[in-house]
Amino acid sequence: MTKVKDIGEQSLLEKLQRFCPAEIIGDDAAVLETTPGQSLVVTTDVLVDGVHFSNLTTSPEDAGWRAAAANLSDLAAMGASPLGITVGLGLPGELRVSWVERLYQGMTECLQKYNTPIVGGDVVRSPVTTLSITAFGQVNPSQIIRRSAAVVGDAIVVTGVHGASHAGLELLLHPELGQNLKDAERTALIRAHQRPQPRLDVLPILWKILDSQSKIQNHSTERSRSLKSKIPVAGMDSSDGLADAIIQICRASSVGAVLEHRQIPVPKTFNHWLPPEQALKYALYGGEDFELVLCLPQELASALVQHLGEGAAIAGRITAGSTVILHDEQKKFPDQVLNLSQGFQHFNS
Repeated sequence: MTKVKDIGEQSLLEKLQRFCPAEIIGDDAAVLETTPGQSLVVTTDVLVDGVHFSNLTTSPEDAGWRAAAANLSDLAAMGASPLGITVGLGLPGELRVSWVERLYQGMTECLQKYNTPIVGGDVVRSPVTTLSITAFGQVNPSQIIRRSAAVVGDAIVVTGVHGASHAGLELLLHPELGQNLKDAERTALIRAHQRPQPRLDVLPILWKILDSQSKIQNHSTERSRSLKSKIPVAGMDSSDGLADAIIQICRASSVGAVLEHRQIPVPKTFNHWLPPEQALKYALYGGEDFELVLCLPQELASALVQHLGEGAAIAGRITAGSTVILHDEQKKFPDQVLNLSQGFQHFNS
């Protein structure tokens, strides 16, 4: 008898996707047509005590913030503005009420930045503390960002540094690490883990650039894009790691990619703390940085990076084929093929 742990997360998801309409699944959130001019975007995220958060590294307030931020990040990855969230709680009866109140305080602190209310939910008894959030957003159908819209020649933009969240987690789990870090540097990395920022702020900048360079959109018919894509942008967020995001986009778009080693943005503190190989591993596979990874024409990519400023970068390009390669133009590191097995996967031993 086959068990979930025998096939792993990705194979399990492939089996479950058969029960869903093919045209809806595959992105960070489902898009449901509602009223003319707007589409409803829905995403759900589940967090489990001991898997996604722990009293060793995360206060109830931080757990609440991270849960809210993860869902808002999925909406941002679709190009959507948040409308509200519902919260499902599975709680042990012995859990202190104050812990739950502090959890909601953290959620509220994050949501208030984006004028997003908690509009409902459910509470049940559970042997393990479990938090399930469903977030609702809206997007103009012409501005939906999908993973399947990348084409050969696109530049790959990352909206901020990668590896900071994982570094913060390591510092929390192993306080003896990073002895040469200044207090402010240590605090910044830990905060990157405990209080990640969903990049909803990128969207209005992106739309402004698209509007100002409409001549690129006017020529979009010359690009071999899916008819489902109304804008020359593909993307998702990097909550499961930068490598995961690029690989998922390439799979959905039936393309490959070359990622340039020296162009991957990492925190400046890594330069005097981590060996280059470890810094690269944190950036590619650490996860939970909640930045956006966007594939778009070179002209738009350059304009977006310039507007976003420090931390944002063009990290690579989309290529023909299906392989995602990490390349070092200085030839200090051999080319390597990126894959999902090095990142976190549920049910992997």
